[in-house]
Amino acid sequence: MIELLGTGVALVTPFKEDKSIDFEGLKRLVNFQIDHGVNYLVVLGTTGEPATLTSEEKEQVKETIIKANNGRLPLVIGIGGNNTMAVVQEIKTSDLSAYSAILSVSPYYNKPTQEGIYQHFKAISEASPLPIIVYNVPGRTAKNVEAKTILRLANDFKNIVAVKEAAGDLVQAMRLIQHKPKDFMVISGDDMIALAMVLAGGAGVISVIGQGLPKDFSEMIQQGLKGNVAKANELHYKVMDCIDYIFEEGNPAGIKALLKNLGICSENVRLPLVNASYDLQQKITNFAANY
Repeated sequence: MIELLGTGVALVTPFKEDKSIDFEGLKRLVNFQIDHGVNYLVVLGTTGEPATLTSEEKEQVKETIIKANNGRLPLVIGIGGNNTMAVVQEIKTSDLSAYSAILSVSPYYNKPTQEGIYQHFKAISEASPLPIIVYNVPGRTAKNVEAKTILRLANDFKNIVAVKEAAGDLVQAMRLIQHKPKDFMVISGDDMIALAMVLAGGAGVISVIGQGLPKDFSEMIQQGLKGNVAKANELHYKVMDCIDYIFEEGNPAGIKALLKNLGICSENVRLPLVNASYDLQQKITNFAANY
């Protein structure tokens, strides 16, 4: 899965003032990534606010990104949830021909046991015609997918090819890298420790900040993969403050405030999320002005 090596970005869904989808902004966002060195795009990941999109809107977002990308970068599609049968049904009934892999978040709210998580991804694996990236983000799901469960899945199912590891636990990530099958990929889902994970043997990142600062963030990951530690660290410290800012009031309000500064789209999000506060927008504006 060489397509998943390097920097992927979890694209936002831009909204207009009336909270309808800004499709022109979405096209600008896709081209901005391609023009600045990103390696692949994640469509309708949780950063894209799919929980507040209708089924019709999701199809429109997918169609817009596919057309704007025009085959230039690999695409990963987000299909996940806490109803295993519904996830399996969506996979079976979706046109997946444009995508290289599925990113599937671990079940949220239900708080299944590790065995329940394993059985959930087993069912997805058996239904999927595409490689699968397991997404572990316990800060949002309320349940960590333990290293032993990820490794069990990696060893038991050939089409489970990677984990997006966003527990924020570098030790857990290193355990995964230490014991994983040879071709299994440990991808950071945490922008702040993405470089550390790469230097420990990780395969790259699926990033939020990467879509706002794609050139430097992508270059940081590439330098890390090459073992050029000094250059990679220089770039990390250059972007580090902005990583803090974009997550200060939650995602994707922060990254949308940055994208507004770049003239790509508005800062608007849909309820129950709210736009970044005035103070946070000022911090991000000041960062962008001095970057």
